[in-house]
Amino acid sequence: MIELPKTPSMSLNGRKALITGASSGIGLGCAVALAEAGAHVCLSARNVNNLNQVVKAVQTKGCSAEAMVLDISDVETTQESIANNGPFDILVNSAGLGRHAPSQYTTVEDFDEVMNVNLRGAYFVTQAVANGLIISNKPGSLINISSQMGHVGGIDRAVYSASKHAVEGFTKAMAIEWGPYNIRVNTICPTFIRTPLTQSTLDSPKHRSWIEAKIKLGRVGKVEDIMGAVVFLASDASAMVTGSALMVDGGWTAD
Repeated sequence: MIELPKTPSMSLNGRKALITGASSGIGLGCAVALAEAGAHVCLSARNVNNLNQVVKAVQTKGCSAEAMVLDISDVETTQESIANNGPFDILVNSAGLGRHAPSQYTTVEDFDEVMNVNLRGAYFVTQAVANGLIISNKPGSLINISSQMGHVGGIDRAVYSASKHAVEGFTKAMAIEWGPYNIRVNTICPTFIRTPLTQSTLDSPKHRSWIEAKIKLGRVGKVEDIMGAVVFLASDASAMVTGSALMVDGGWTAD
């Protein structure tokens, strides 16, 4: 009798996940996907009212969820909260913002605001979750929601692109450092996904034509396009994947 290989499970039963930026958009989709796969999800965002509504909706589906009010730009408070509520087996770092304008008109205020969340906040959230795992001698999967703009440039996106290139860099460095602890660190790099964050861009005829020309599959992405990818990276199905960028970009970066 031939012994067949066994397909790794994508179940997340018994695991605890922290999702930042979980009250809307990609973060919300990731939270739902992980919860449906069996994880207990801790949804974090700044708006407590929105957060509580999302938690209630997830619980109504029969999933396990709780709220954690976090502003990841407040590094000290965020790290304290993660230490008190962890360890987390899974991190999905989806909090982010954009201040899009031609680079010649970038203001210091916009630059700092984007970097404080997309880079500084993301870096120290990832560090805090990893430290909790290392102290507890547990493996884990840390996932940063990056962007195709972490691999290319784009119209009016110099600051946003810079922040996401930086996320790609620290993700690879952390993967090297934390591999011996069996902590995997990866990014998901979406194309334009229809969310409140991207709506103003998609409403612009100039930007819309540029986007549709670049996406080889001929459509703007949906939140659902990210949900399978995040379960894959969070689960044992990706046990040998670290320091990688999973492109969910409809072929944008293929040429």
